[in-house]
Amino acid sequence: MRWLLVILLSLALNGCEGTLNKVTDSLDGVTGLFGDNDNSEPPAPLPEITSEIQIKTLWQTDVGDGYEQHVRLVPAVYDDKVFAADRNGLVEAHNAQTGELLWEVETELSLSAGPDVQYGQVALGTSDAEVVALDADDGESLWTVSVSSEVLALPRAAQGIVVIRTIDGRIIGLDERSGAKIWSYERGVPTLTLRGTGAPVIAGDRVIAGYASGKLVALRLQDGKVEWEANIALPQGRSELDRLVDIDTDPIVIDDVIYLSSFQAGLFAVSIDDGEVLWQRRNLSSFAGMNADWRYLYVTDVNSDVWAVDQRSSSALWKQDQLHNRRLTAPAIFKEFVVVGDFEGYLHWLSQDDGRLLGRIRIGSDPIEAAPVVVDDVLYVYGKGGVLAAVTTGERIAPPATEAEPESADEPSDSELKLNPDTSDLFSDPDF
Repeated sequence: MRWLLVILLSLALNGCEGTLNKVTDSLDGVTGLFGDNDNSEPPAPLPEITSEIQIKTLWQTDVGDGYEQHVRLVPAVYDDKVFAADRNGLVEAHNAQTGELLWEVETELSLSAGPDVQYGQVALGTSDAEVVALDADDGESLWTVSVSSEVLALPRAAQGIVVIRTIDGRIIGLDERSGAKIWSYERGVPTLTLRGTGAPVIAGDRVIAGYASGKLVALRLQDGKVEWEANIALPQGRSELDRLVDIDTDPIVIDDVIYLSSFQAGLFAVSIDDGEVLWQRRNLSSFAGMNADWRYLYVTDVNSDVWAVDQRSSSALWKQDQLHNRRLTAPAIFKEFVVVGDFEGYLHWLSQDDGRLLGRIRIGSDPIEAAPVVVDDVLYVYGKGGVLAAVTTGERIAPPATEAEPESADEPSDSELKLNPDTSDLFSDPDF
């Protein structure tokens, strides 16, 4: 019933456009409208941990007014510079080592996605259906072009083409030098969707993108022609809410396999050659996103639980649920750690081996919604309030020596519950 009220309110406030905000954000403030009893599950309290690693902030600065919910403004690192933009049109470049401001430009645009930096060019999208390109060296405007609708997905660039995804279902290839349209692909969008679109990924000569209908497409980069289309996430259930299967996470391509997740249809591995589904984990859905190392996928699910999943078999290595409902970002892979940000401005360090919490640091008091970016053993994070920071880790801290207590034979230890060498046991556990 609560979700139904959220949907009706969302449709009314958006002029019946049929756009549903991400559920975790939409619940904010609903209590005051419908009464004092909030039956949504609250975020987990900040867990008590004994820090096992030294975490230090190298530098920290502010970028304008930051950003609001439901836009995709992220930090980007290129040529020893860190780029960030605020919602009101400010774009800044900072020295990646010191945080020194190198240049800033007031575009006076309502920025909604980016920046993405490739080949010396900074590309951003706007809520007013525009794409702007700036020179990475000094911020000089290179070109501005109009597209069909708002841009909420990060721009991508390769082989002289900037690929733009708009919220009306179009993927557009623009000439990197002039912004002129080279090609356009269009697919319809369901009436009811989550607000947001996954960024297309460029893999060789292909552009890979998922849709709110659960369809995955592969386009030729040079001309936008369809190489294949596949129905990956199939809607189930009677209600429109039950049938939401938006693919809003950015796909990850490793070798010849595409990994992606939908809102309610699960996690998928798909062949890049023809779109064939290699495996599916239906109980592991995400709209926050994922990351990967050489063997595992690290996924933040719809409940802000973090999972490590084997890329070949889909078996779960571990699940970390102590940060439940804390609105975690997609994971970042940092050295031997997994790092996520949360709604109170904390960065949490998890062990890649077993998912246990190793340490944390706070970057301001505003939510961190953009996934951290890792370059050369430095993690760059951009908070919603405009805080941009560079963070790294030092030596491990030896845990205090404690006398081990005997464990009950009837109650497995926490490590046995979370890390199970026999992956078949994971599937018998209802939490998995």
